[in-house]
Amino acid sequence: MSLGVKREEVGVAIPVPDDPSLDGGVLEGRFVPGAPETRGGVVVAPPHPLYGGSMDSPVVNEVAWTCNRAGLASLSFNWRGVDASAGEPSGDAIPADADYAAALEQLALTVEGPLVAAGYSFGAATAVRVAPSSPRVDRLVLVSPPPALLDANALAGFDGGVLIVSGEHDTFAPVAELTALASESPRARFVVVPDADHFFATGLAEVSRAVAEWIGPGAVFK
Repeated sequence: MSLGVKREEVGVAIPVPDDPSLDGGVLEGRFVPGAPETRGGVVVAPPHPLYGGSMDSPVVNEVAWTCNRAGLASLSFNWRGVDASAGEPSGDAIPADADYAAALEQLALTVEGPLVAAGYSFGAATAVRVAPSSPRVDRLVLVSPPPALLDANALAGFDGGVLIVSGEHDTFAPVAELTALASESPRARFVVVPDADHFFATGLAEVSRAVAEWIGPGAVFK
């Protein structure tokens, strides 16, 4: 088993099909291959692009690393207009959905097996909206998804496994509201990280532990 073996990350260019606003440009991505014996992968989306959200976020890196350590390939990316990604940054759902869908398609062309749609904050809300578009997505990992941005119907209607993680003192993703949303999703697990807020200056190890326990060693879902 390759659990815990470090695999080299690769910078990738992610095309966004049929999007004239990018003028032929691409998104900046970071791919880490999975273990040879493990099928599947995870896309991890960063937080809001207008508030410094990028794939260098510690939370994004922690989720990607944890999934990769379990054997999954991982792909994180920058929203349009962030760092080396083409285009103008936007907090609108339509371009965010297009960016996430492009990353999912890129991963689907690269690896076999089931996919996990993951994200942090704004990225988590985007993952919920886009996941149903890919029949290969069978799990969601949502870290601090703001209820105000979540599509509650899409979350409740998702028929795969759902992990929601949020900090005890998160004012953007309050525990009470997420508890109610999780109760409407038949396969959801909700983990509250003690003493943490939305930015996880503390509690990052607990996020990693929750994701690792939920995925399980080897991450062979199907």
